[in-house]
This record gives sequence, C-alpha cells and structure tokens, in this order.
Amino acid sequence: MNSPLSNIKTIAKRELAGYFASPVAYVFIVIFLLLAGFFTFMVGGFFERGEASLISFFLWHPWLYLFLVPSVGMRLWSEERRLGTMELLLTMPITAWQAIVGKFLASWLFLGLALALTFPVVMTVNYLGAADNGVIFCGYVGSLLLAGGYLAISCMTSAITRNQVVSFILSVVICLFLILAGWPPVTRMLENMSESSRLVEAVAAFSVMTHFEGFQRGVLDTRDIIFFLSMVGFSLFTTSVILRGHRAG
Repeated sequence: MNSPLSNIKTIAKRELAGYFASPVAYVFIVIFLLLAGFFTFMVGGFFERGEASLISFFLWHPWLYLFLVPSVGMRLWSEERRLGTMELLLTMPITAWQAIVGKFLASWLFLGLALALTFPVVMTVNYLGAADNGVIFCGYVGSLLLAGGYLAISCMTSAITRNQVVSFILSVVICLFLILAGWPPVTRMLENMSESSRLVEAVAAFSVMTHFEGFQRGVLDTRDIIFFLSMVGFSLFTTSVILRGHRAG
C-alpha cells in the first residue's frame, strides 16, 4: 500500500500535468504576466515613484488574484463532477484528504511558477537602484500565501457545484468580501456608522488586505502567516466535509 505522501505526490503530478496538457496554462501565465506588468508600470507608476521598490508591483496583487486565481481553482472538483470521475477518484485507495491536498498543492505550485516568472521585475528594480531584496522577498512570500488562500477558497466552491462558472462566481464573491473587509474606504465607513472601534478591528481582522500589508513592508509577522495558513486549512477542511457528503450520497 502506498504511503500518504506518495499518494499526494501522485495526485499532484496528475493534476499538474493536466494543466500543461492544454493551452490553458500557457494562456493564464501570459495573461498574468501582462496584467502584472501593466499594473506595475502603467497604473502603479513604477517610474514616477523614483524609488527602488516593488510597492507598485505587490499593491495590486489582491485585486489581480481576485479573478485569476478562481479561474485556476474553479475546475479542481467541478471538472471531476462534470466528467463523472470524482466517484472513481474517491473509490481509489486514497483518502479524501490526500486527494484534496494533492490537487491543492499542484494548483498552488502552478501559481507559484507564474509568480516566479515575474523575476524580470526584480532584476529591473535592482538594475535601476539599490533595492532592498529582503523586503522584495517578504512581498513574494506574502503574495504566494495570498494566492494560496484564494485558491483554497476556490477549491471549496469547486466542490460545491459541478458548474465551473458558478464555482468561479462564488469564489470571486467570497474573496472580494475578504478584500473589502479591510479596504480603507470600507473601514472608514464602518467607523462613521459605529462608535465601537472593536467592531472595525474585528472586521478588518478578516481582511486579506490588512494581513498582506505587513509583507509589502518587509515584515514577516507570524500572525499574518498564521492567518493565511488558517484560511487555507479551514477552506480545505470544508472541502473535505463537502466531498464526504458527496461520497455518502
């Protein structure tokens, strides 16, 4: 009998190969790189800032991932249900958790590859000035964790329905809520509506923006890391509950 790690590795390799078996993966990577460059240099005012930093690069990641990550995760389980292969997968000598983790890690690795291909931006900022690569590294760590959080939510919504479009919309709505919860205009509105600062702090505590800001400043705060890992863990746990329901049905 194969070990759990071996089963996860097998599922991950199968899923990762599925991405590159079609042009979808290459189209996604190209779109991601083009949008990242556009927001960094055209919208973010990279050259106008006059400083050797990637603030304008990381600033847009929560919004950039809002649509791109769900487009990657929406097929994880919806496609299995649509093709009728999910029942076959769950009857194999693997646990639901091994299948979930394997699929998630493959998709997260794919997103990490797309993020790694933005290295020309790092080379550019180092060429133009004395960049703080420690801050840049923290930004990349935060960006990868942010993508993982969005992906886990997309994995959860994908297990709910066999329709990929519905899965995409649900994950976008949930991720948008997690952005707006800590968006300055929203927090200011809550401050005007409520005299309780604890309410504003409680809402902002669930925001990906609040926890991503520290990484942009070059701070690896364990609370921010735990937040994103908890977000991943909770979403994947919910996915396992949903899949167990399908198996029982």
